[in-house]
Amino acid sequence: MKRDEKHDSGRAERRKSSANLTRRSFIKGAGVAAAAVAGIGSIEGAERVGADATVENGVVERLGPGAQAMDLRVNGKTVHIAVEPRVTLVDALRNHLGLTGTKLVCDRGACGACTVHLDGRPVTACMMLAFEARGHEIVTIEGLGSPDRMHPVQSAFVANDALQCGFCTPGMVMSVAAELERNPSASLDDIKRAVAGNICRCGTYPHVFKAALQAAGYKSGKPPGSKL
Repeated sequence: MKRDEKHDSGRAERRKSSANLTRRSFIKGAGVAAAAVAGIGSIEGAERVGADATVENGVVERLGPGAQAMDLRVNGKTVHIAVEPRVTLVDALRNHLGLTGTKLVCDRGACGACTVHLDGRPVTACMMLAFEARGHEIVTIEGLGSPDRMHPVQSAFVANDALQCGFCTPGMVMSVAAELERNPSASLDDIKRAVAGNICRCGTYPHVFKAALQAAGYKSGKPPGSKL
């Protein structure tokens, strides 16, 4: 009787072990199969891209992994650079074109220090790839004005002492300039909305608002009915 019980117990253990191995083998096999299918799809996709095949929404372009030559329109000129596809616009401007007026601070689109104009619209250059800017007109703080011929917003910032450490200043100027280009008679509320994405750790916001309003044509620095 004891021997039979032992025999039955051993057979049960073997069945359990066999079931576990089968389950494990199945999972491993399924993983390998999925990887193989994904690999085949990737290879086929790469071949299609490499052949410059077209898809429904346009032409597929293969970039990288190494540096790729491209043209950018920056401050009214066409410039030629070679960068890896992962390079951001702010990196290309600062480290490849020497336009260091555009500041890199947070590198996550939160502070606005790297604001530039893309087709007249303010954008954070750390949040877009350089390749995405091809075919667009890019304007940096250097292209907005020069020391001997400043943009009205730059002049107003100097006149109203609207800067301290200077890291946020280029982005602030670009945001205000874009707003005034769109709305020359911008009010205080319009200006506040325009620079809502620009952080000044020195706290020069009141001076920034005065400068912006002066540039908008308010000689007193206060629009009718508004308080600074």
